[in-house]
Amino acid sequence: MGGLTRRGLWALPMLALAPVLAAPAHAQSLRQGVSAFQRQDYVRASRIFIPLAERGNAPAQSYLGFLFETGRGVPQNYTEAAMWYRRAAEQGDSRAQYSLGLLYDRGHGVPQDIVEASKWLNLSTAAAPPPAREARARIRDAVTSKMTRGEIAQARLRALEWAPSREH
Repeated sequence: MGGLTRRGLWALPMLALAPVLAAPAHAQSLRQGVSAFQRQDYVRASRIFIPLAERGNAPAQSYLGFLFETGRGVPQNYTEAAMWYRRAAEQGDSRAQYSLGLLYDRGHGVPQDIVEASKWLNLSTAAAPPPAREARARIRDAVTSKMTRGEIAQARLRALEWAPSREH
């Protein structure tokens, strides 16, 4: 992945949060959570993100998934991480889609499923901001290289049939 680590790649698309951070409803809390996260005050960040995530805020869900995946500010729990990533991924959060794809590839918190991994990595790469797109494409292609033609076709079909849905 060149000079980017997995965690560095995950944190890159802060620009994608700009519209969310500008929204009035939960913006202040989300900004506070992101600020705590950037200061590495993960306990505070988790306390801010949890109520937002429970109310359906996709960026908060994505951050919370990362905290559970890495055990920062909360006990490490891949199943919990996968649940939060999925909720954000279903809403179209490309960071969550990327992370969920990696969990499926490895079988962490979800059953190992290369087709589902490829679906989420394809969606994530397509929606990635330019600084992250190339690195995500390399990871997607590495996963694809382990697949049969039939699995690739199935993953592409799942990605084409997918549509984001907002939580209510």
